[in-house]
Amino acid sequence: MSVSQRERSALVETLRTVGPEAPTLCEGWTTRDLAAHLVLRERRLDATAGIALPALASYTARVQRQIADSTDWDDLVAKIAAGPPIYSPFKLLDPLVNTSEMFIHHEDVRRAAADWQPRILDDQTVAALRRPIPLMARVTMARVPARVTLRTPDGATLATVGTGVLVDITAEPSELLLFCSGRNAVRATFTGDDEAIASLKAAKRGL
Repeated sequence: MSVSQRERSALVETLRTVGPEAPTLCEGWTTRDLAAHLVLRERRLDATAGIALPALASYTARVQRQIADSTDWDDLVAKIAAGPPIYSPFKLLDPLVNTSEMFIHHEDVRRAAADWQPRILDDQTVAALRRPIPLMARVTMARVPARVTLRTPDGATLATVGTGVLVDITAEPSELLLFCSGRNAVRATFTGDDEAIASLKAAKRGL
């Protein structure tokens, strides 16, 4: 089983455990909304572009709400568990495009709980989550109000992005990936000016 398949399976198990009305780290979304987003992403290609393109976002939001309102919870989760349909480009590109997606959204559910703890990840998963960080950081953090360096605890620099006062973030790749994608519920060490760090955490990150 690939890392993306394992992360999908773990997310599905957690969704089934917490149910459709649990909170998530995605502002304004319950787990039902998050599940509808994932179903739309892989099965409604007419609406997928609006996830990333603001000009199409209103249509995507309408389709997502229709999916959430018209689909039984068990059916929503079953569609996620089944993976992308054969006609979806996400089927062919699953390891490339779904590993981070499934991990991030699983953590969106897990870390919305007050008592969350980071999962212990195997080396294969860590490597898979580390791989996209340099590109993701350039895309999602190019305009943050600081010059940010992302480092791992062993001293490796994965990316340096943004402009302004210097801020270093040291964390495991999984935590750096989550921070790049806009999440602040991370276990990381921030080094630099306090005001710059606060501005960085408040800045828009992610797609």
